[in-house]
Amino acid sequence: MTTQGCAAPEQTVALPAGIDLSNQAVIQGVVSGAGTAYARLLDHSGEFTGEVVVSDEGIFRFFAAPGQWTVRIIAGGGVTKDVPVEAKLGEVAQLSVAV
Repeated sequence: MTTQGCAAPEQTVALPAGIDLSNQAVIQGVVSGAGTAYARLLDHSGEFTGEVVVSDEGIFRFFAAPGQWTVRIIAGGGVTKDVPVEAKLGEVAQLSVAV
């Protein structure tokens, strides 16, 4: 079995090749001090939209519709941190979260 097409792109601060920001809104960030953590995306009403595992380097990324969002970082020991963010078409909203 090959891995081609079977996994998400590697999570790095640089956007993957082929991402056209002219029609994308991106929310990404780096979490520090967390060890294993999850980043959860909540819409303007607090409704769950998506979740990703934060990479070993602390990096996460969401492709979202333009508007107001909350990124909730969930780390070991019951630590959570909510960060409000605005996603704008054609831009990368860059977050830095210490937990």
